[in-house]
Amino acid sequence: MNIDLIKEHKIISIIRGYDTEDTLKIVEQLYEAGIKLVEVTLNSPEALKSISDLNEIYGEAMYIGAGTVLNAEDCQQAINAGAKFIISPDTNKEVITCTKNNHIISIPGALTPSEITFAMNSGADIVKVFPISEMGAGYIKDILAPLNEVDLLPTGGINLENIRQYIDVGAIGVGVSSAIVKSNLEINRTTLNEIKLKAEKLLEKLN
Repeated sequence: MNIDLIKEHKIISIIRGYDTEDTLKIVEQLYEAGIKLVEVTLNSPEALKSISDLNEIYGEAMYIGAGTVLNAEDCQQAINAGAKFIISPDTNKEVITCTKNNHIISIPGALTPSEITFAMNSGADIVKVFPISEMGAGYIKDILAPLNEVDLLPTGGINLENIRQYIDVGAIGVGVSSAIVKSNLEINRTTLNEIKLKAEKLLEKLN
């Protein structure tokens, strides 16, 4: 997988807190809606099994990554399970090194210009700007004025109302959690239909 696929498909749908059985049901809806990028957070039950099973099912039809990767050991386990990209809420040089050694896309988290520059200098391919919800799209625009070579992925509070703003100011994509898949849902036909509908609406807004 290369960065161009993230730039092309733009939405990384984040799944947090679900076991493998529910994760597979959720991702089936995302796939049918047209989502190509999925992040399974490692603080979910059976996260590594979910990543492995999703890779087996979808192959190159979807790109499955690992999120909330906080140390090099977890990073390696996620890559062994088949993660195509590694996302963290923070910038950890050991995680970035692990990711680069395995030729996988590295997306550490940072917020300030100093943190973003540190992440890039440490080898990040893309920087997840997190949490962005309180800052808004104008913050991404301000960051990109001096740091125009950096690929930014704002995450946190992205929804139907603001997704287009983030792309318009220069973000290469967005990480989307509760605007598509809320945590702690009871997974049934109704909630699965809602997930699919939310994903479709966000994709429509983008295009």
